[in-house]
Amino acid sequence: MTDPTNSTPTSATQSTPARAVPALWMLVLITLAGTLAMHIFVPSLPIAGEALHANNAQMQLTISLYILGLALGQLFYGPLSDALGRRPALMLGMLIYSVAGIVAWQAQSVETLITARFFQAFGGCAGLALGRAMIRDTAAPDRAVQRLAVLNLVVAIGPALAPLAGSLLTTTLGWRSVLLALCLMGIGNLLFVWRLMPETTQATGRINLPGLAYEYRTLIRSPAFIGYAIGGGCATTAMFAFVASAPFIFVEQLGKPASHVAYYLSLLILSISLGNFITNRATHRVGLVRLMLSASLLSLAGGISMLVVVFAGWASVVTLEASMLLFTLGVGMTGPTALTLAVSINPKVVGSAAGLYGFAQMGIGALCTALAGLGDNPAQAAAMVLATAAIIGQIALRTALRFDRQAK
Repeated sequence: MTDPTNSTPTSATQSTPARAVPALWMLVLITLAGTLAMHIFVPSLPIAGEALHANNAQMQLTISLYILGLALGQLFYGPLSDALGRRPALMLGMLIYSVAGIVAWQAQSVETLITARFFQAFGGCAGLALGRAMIRDTAAPDRAVQRLAVLNLVVAIGPALAPLAGSLLTTTLGWRSVLLALCLMGIGNLLFVWRLMPETTQATGRINLPGLAYEYRTLIRSPAFIGYAIGGGCATTAMFAFVASAPFIFVEQLGKPASHVAYYLSLLILSISLGNFITNRATHRVGLVRLMLSASLLSLAGGISMLVVVFAGWASVVTLEASMLLFTLGVGMTGPTALTLAVSINPKVVGSAAGLYGFAQMGIGALCTALAGLGDNPAQAAAMVLATAAIIGQIALRTALRFDRQAK
């Protein structure tokens, strides 16, 4: 399979001076800004909803529209950074993130908060998208794999660790302290990029819209790529529906303390990490295709079991967590395999494929989160979303394999 890190010509890598290589800790921080903000506000949803006189569906829009902002940003910052340079594009993103963070912190209505969160995500996506691009600009393929692995870990674990931080801030300093912390992180990152971040690419001075449109059109016309993108999104980011619903499920429906929600969600990290570990160990022995299909079946089993548990009246912390641990084990295995197969469809458009895949992935996550906010029973809504997404994911992945000649 083609490695996306090989898309950077060796000569370009060799011609980049050592001083132009950004520190890994800075790349981690700018990536974390976008992913941490996704779910750090989850423990605050019920309290903030009461303060702003908003219902559950409205408060969940602060999560789903944030994810939508991350999705749209995937398509925006790549071409912009090619034209202006990585550093200016990154500074613009951090500026948007910081200003939107101030507006969110001071929001007096749920509508203002929802809008600010969307723009906060759109700005924060710059770090998520350009951190990986800067590694591809400056690192040789073998070194790039190691550095990308660190950023991928941040992308996977950041949203899961976020509720712990959000719960701590909410219980000690109030729900607005969460938004203030994000604002300060954005300002800090803006200063870091301004003072310390080197430029890693030669700006072209223009955006090649015709070329970009051609690449996206080629990918959209590929049933294999679309199948992997939809299937990968349904098998991975659909879990956001449960994460956003967790405070309402555990606190309002099951009567558990709000401080416990973050710990329930943090357990999902272990399952995702285990899935990643199994993938790294088993890929060469089992093969990408078989591993991906087996993993997606685990997510399907988790989604169906949660649906049965909820509608049979057996919902409890233990039964819901067990279903989600099974679902997220599949997430940890399906995510990297589906992405690898998707970007291998056409080695000539790896960058566009990665961006479009990320857009589809986050878009599906936003849709699932919004759907989970419908109705007056959060547990039922989340279970139906997860089960439906898992079924659609199965169909999409198997459809992709039928059209992907390289995966035969």
